[in-house]
Amino acid sequence: MSEPVLDEIRYELIDQVAWVTIDRQHVLNAIDGKSLERCNEIWTAVENDPSVRAVVITGAGTRAFCTGADMSASGTGKEGLAYWADLDPNGFGGLSLRRSLDVPVIARVNGFALGGGMELVLGADIVVAAETAQLGLTEPRVGRLALDGGIVELVRRIPHTRAMAILLTGRRMTAQSMCDAGLVNEVVPPADLDAAVGRWLDDILACAPTSLRAIKQIVNRTGQMSAVDARATRLPALVAALESPDAAEGVAAFRQKRKPVWSER
Repeated sequence: MSEPVLDEIRYELIDQVAWVTIDRQHVLNAIDGKSLERCNEIWTAVENDPSVRAVVITGAGTRAFCTGADMSASGTGKEGLAYWADLDPNGFGGLSLRRSLDVPVIARVNGFALGGGMELVLGADIVVAAETAQLGLTEPRVGRLALDGGIVELVRRIPHTRAMAILLTGRRMTAQSMCDAGLVNEVVPPADLDAAVGRWLDDILACAPTSLRAIKQIVNRTGQMSAVDARATRLPALVAALESPDAAEGVAAFRQKRKPVWSER
């Protein structure tokens, strides 16, 4: 197998939207070690770029979003307890457990989202899937565990019995069944996938970026607190939103029946 190249994980910033595309179609967009390094570089760049207002992550082609770890890759990867101890703290693809990414993330699920690929879906805020897509945590079928957020996050996101049915069987689920369970926001024909993602982006970009950063920070950093304690937590993005001119601009635009002009942050 040829060595992976940098553009196997593509990053493009278009009109304040960061597009991240996994382009390893020869292995159904599975991720290897070098791809993971590139993913973490991208997420760090997004976090440090105040012009980014949303992220879309997807897979190249039509067959796969991402099928998890590239088990065909050669190397000396750790196994067993050593593997567990050496897991990326940010989760699969540097995203599934990341709590420092303060902009909305849309998963554009164009095909198979299996194993780590489904963990990437769990790391997104909004999920738009083609009706032909299949999702699943298939690790038990190869003697592995979904330790990058799959097990712990799935049971927190959908009803217990539905989550356990997925976890304890390793089944591939349809996009529609995942929508019915509450994990996927919208299911559309493959030809309509870009248009559906575009509609979600339009709604996100219509909101004040300061508000959205504050919302993400509150959600990501107060999950284990009571509602009262969470409300009282002085988070940087919350303070920035309250001190931003965006609140006044939003009210003024509403009264003047025009679109608001948001500040840079």
